[in-house]
Amino acid sequence: MELMTPQQAKAAVDAGDAVIIDVREDEEVAQQAIPGATHIAMSELIDRLAEVPRDRTVIFSCHSGGRSQNVCEYLEANEGFGQLVNLEGGIVAWSQAGLPTT
Repeated sequence: MELMTPQQAKAAVDAGDAVIIDVREDEEVAQQAIPGATHIAMSELIDRLAEVPRDRTVIFSCHSGGRSQNVCEYLEANEGFGQLVNLEGGIVAWSQAGLPTT
């Protein structure tokens, strides 16, 4: 599993090379979110695997990086996904870096 800083993640998304999937729960996303990120709560991920692209870099995000790390590790080990990326520090680091949120 690769780690990506918020700045690296934003650049990859802006270039069209990556997508961000936010694995937080609905209430958390309602408070603050990364514009353009796809929301698939960790609790729904297995049922929604078809929505996770296999042809682009997928950057998983959560509040501070713990849940998204678990998701990356699980998908790499059990679901046949290749290299996945964890957003280092989650939306907390994204926001602290001054990047846009909704």
